[in-house]
Amino acid sequence: MPVEIKICGLSTPEALETCASEGADMAGFIFFDKSPRNVTPQQAASLAALARGFQHPLKTVAVTVDAEDDSLDAIVAAMKPDFLQLHGRETPQRVAELKKRHGLPAIKAFAIREASDLEKLVPYEGITDRFLLDAKAPEGSDLPGGNGISFDWELLQALDTKTPWMLSGGLDAENIAEALAISGATSIDVSSGVEAAPGRKDIAKIAAFIKTVRDMPPGGKNYKTAAAG
Repeated sequence: MPVEIKICGLSTPEALETCASEGADMAGFIFFDKSPRNVTPQQAASLAALARGFQHPLKTVAVTVDAEDDSLDAIVAAMKPDFLQLHGRETPQRVAELKKRHGLPAIKAFAIREASDLEKLVPYEGITDRFLLDAKAPEGSDLPGGNGISFDWELLQALDTKTPWMLSGGLDAENIAEALAISGATSIDVSSGVEAAPGRKDIAKIAAFIKTVRDMPPGGKNYKTAAAG
């Protein structure tokens, strides 16, 4: 099965078109005022419509951080996403409530730095549809994700879950082979690793990242060969 690729923090038609033409699977749009990747519901609505219209359609993801009901209602009504991504301190009860309110599957993000952080996933088993495992934000950062840092991928070798999960945090074309080899991830999320500057996607970097993943032969052992080479 090919690795699923999500490009997050998109804000221009050009970047979106590159994602689709190069073979990405999901497009993430961020609704968080402190983020340089922040978009309005109206901007996202236009981009999401474009994403659905490609020959290779992209699934769309609305990324929020502890958003209030009114804000989420406006986002969902405008862009009609395929997934909600909850990147804040949402409780299992809040995740279940939002899934029911909007009739959408939810991706719940978790900040990982050490093995004990994986224990935070347990209460969400059977509630959230996917886990997104990102690096814990550095001290002083206003952003829960998109900080361009990674965590120890070897921690995920002990991950015991029936819930599908995505790897995020500090990924780019140079380290993705190693990340896949070590973590065993089959779904990945990248944002800052395909940017020229915070919030400004680099078309060439998007294309190179997707091509690097798509050119790898399937299977964990082969990924290790790709990483070594």
